[in-house]
Parts: sequence; C-alpha cells; structure tokens
Amino acid sequence: MQYSNPANLAILACPGGSAFADELLIHLKNHYLHIFNRSKADMAKRYSMGIEDVEKYINFVNEISASGQTAHHSDNKLHVPRFKMNARWSLFPNGEVKAEILESVRGKDVYIVQDVENHYPVSFNDGTLTRAMTVNDHLMMIFVTVDAVKQAAAGRITLVLPVYPYSRQHKRKGREGLTASRIGSILENLGVDRIITLDIHSREIGNGFNRMRIENLHASYQIIQKLSGIIPLQSDELVVVAPDTGAVDRNKFYATGIKKPLALLYKERDYSRVTKNAMESNIAEIKLLGKVRGKIVFMADDMIGTGGTLLKAMQFLKDEGAKQVICAVSLPVFSGDAINYFDEAYKKGLFYRIIGTNAVYHEELWQREWFVFVNITKLFAHTISRLHQGLSLSSILDNRDMIIKTLLLKNETPAAPEAN
Repeated sequence: MQYSNPANLAILACPGGSAFADELLIHLKNHYLHIFNRSKADMAKRYSMGIEDVEKYINFVNEISASGQTAHHSDNKLHVPRFKMNARWSLFPNGEVKAEILESVRGKDVYIVQDVENHYPVSFNDGTLTRAMTVNDHLMMIFVTVDAVKQAAAGRITLVLPVYPYSRQHKRKGREGLTASRIGSILENLGVDRIITLDIHSREIGNGFNRMRIENLHASYQIIQKLSGIIPLQSDELVVVAPDTGAVDRNKFYATGIKKPLALLYKERDYSRVTKNAMESNIAEIKLLGKVRGKIVFMADDMIGTGGTLLKAMQFLKDEGAKQVICAVSLPVFSGDAINYFDEAYKKGLFYRIIGTNAVYHEELWQREWFVFVNITKLFAHTISRLHQGLSLSSILDNRDMIIKTLLLKNETPAAPEAN
C-alpha cells in the first residue's frame, strides 16, 4: 500500500459548495477506511505484526500529525481524520466577502470546494445571515478563500469546481474576451496548483495556463449505470443521437461503448438573435443525419442552461417519429424558468427522462419525476484520494474499462469505446 498520511489532507468548503463537500467527505472517509482495511492484513504479515498493532501504529502516526483533528469513534478501530477544516465567511453590507481559516493549514494539501451554480441561499456571519449568490459572487468567494489559504502557508492548493465558471466563453468571435482561460490565469496567479472539474465545456481552456493543471472528470460510467436501469442496453430500438456537432465526440463515446448506431442533429443558427430563454433561442433550422423513426433516442450533452436548444431537438426528434427520448447531462444548471419549460415538455411527451448529476445543487430539480439523479461525489472523493497519495488518475480519467465491465455484467460484449 502506498501510504500518504491522510492527516495532511484538508477539505475546505466554501458556502456554495458545502452540500457537495459534505457528500464528498462521507465517501472520502469510507474510501480511506476501505484502503486501510484491505491492506492492514498484508502489512501485518509483511512486518510480522499483529492486526491490532498495525492499527495502533497507524492511529499513532495519524494523531501525531493531525494536531487534535482526529475524530475518535468507538465503533471504528481506525481513527479517521476529520478532513474538513473550520472556516468563517463574512458578508458585509456593501457586498464584500471575507474568508477566515480558523485552524492551521500550514504545509497541508488543501482542497477548496465550491459550487458556482448554487443559487440557493447560503450562510454567512456564523449563520446569522443567508443570501442567494450569483456565479460572480461565488467566484469572488473562491478568490478570497484561495488568498486566505495561501496566506496561511498551505503546502498545495487544489480547487474542486464541479462546474468550471464561464466555461462557455472559450472562443473569441470578433471583439470578445477569452474569459474562461482568463479566470484560470487569475486563479493560477493566486497560487492554485490544480483544478478538479467535471466535463469542462472545452479542453482548450487549460491551454492558457503555465503550470496549473486541470483534471477533467467524466460521469459517463455513472450515467450508463443509470441508463441501464431505465432501458435494456441490448435493445435493437436504442439509437444514440448527438444534439449538435459540438457533442459528436461525447455521443460517439456512448454509441461505441454500448454498440449502437449514432445519428446527428445539425443546427443552423441565426447569430443576429440572442438566446433569451428556452423558448427564444437562435436556432433557425435543424437537420437530421441518421434514422430515429420508431427508435428510443439517447442524447448526451455537457450542460443544460436555459434548455432551449435541447427542447427544440426533442420536439424535432418526436416529429421525426422517435418513440422515446432520454437525455443525459453532466451539468444540469437549468437557469431561469428552464424547469417549468421542461415540465411542460414532459407533459406533452417530448421526452421520457433526463439523467443528471449533482454537480449543481438544485433541490427543485431533484424532486421532478422526469429527472434521474446521479451522485458523482464518490468520483471526486476517489480523485482527491489518489492525488493526495501521488497515484495515477488514468483509471478515473479514462473509464472505458469500468464501462465495459458494467456491460459485461449485463451480458453485453462491447468494443472498447474511444476516449471521451
């Protein structure tokens, strides 16, 4: 077992990311216990020690390094470090925010968790004030928190951002800024060493950084697991459809993995019109390459914002004779009145289910009959654990083997899909 003292690992949850962090911490502690329990017998044999002696020694090492942060539980022989660091965020009347770290993070491997698309009220000033925040507010909280952690002499700083802010502003058309890369450059200059995110809108964003790395995770394995519980993946009626040209690679990955045909929707846009909401998009015409009549359609995309593009695609597919439409999305933002528009579309039978992750905290969405919830905090917990131990992320970033095993358990024999 490659052992890196977990007492040196610190999780710091910004107000917007506290719900995601709490779920992540449960999986992180369970993962640590699993690693220890799986390996302690081998360690005892290797070093001619008793199991209890190994446990006591590991507890001793952890507690010496944890500076009183180890949580003792009578039902656990292993004393698991608390991981979560105490901090205070203050919101001032003029809108300024301040972060204070309430315990030492000197030399620690610190992971700051923030959900920039969490628009539910969050707590400030020791719980005496709650306020709903915008993306820009959450981004400013990241800046002040990173600065506080850096000033507190953390050894390494990693940002856990399930949704990368401003990720759709990654191309320059005319006199526009490359805001997605610029935000990353600011974070890099503040002292961030790494960002962990989910299905970033464009891989090109990371090309503007000098030393900071982006670990771009994928939820395709978790989504396929959920999809297999909705429809039989071996069905001849199933077809994968890319909702636009930008989503071809993602849907080709799914189509190859489950051995189904791939179709494509090509959208012609009128860029003189600005998308305002789900009903007022800039799509002028949609064309289909492939066949969907009488088929169960599966479409995957990285993000749903206002949802107008996807709703038009669903309507078009139903008009083309699709039997059923199922969608998957890694980042279910559902901005503005998007949920209401999807409620209406569901009543009309335009789609059957939308599979989405908890990368965005959205209680109202999770209560919908048509929404299938996918928890990806375990994926992030395993990533953090492996990074802290200095282990490879190859098996996590390239999840084709896990998908193949899942399908083999369902009596499938797929070819290895191309990297997503």
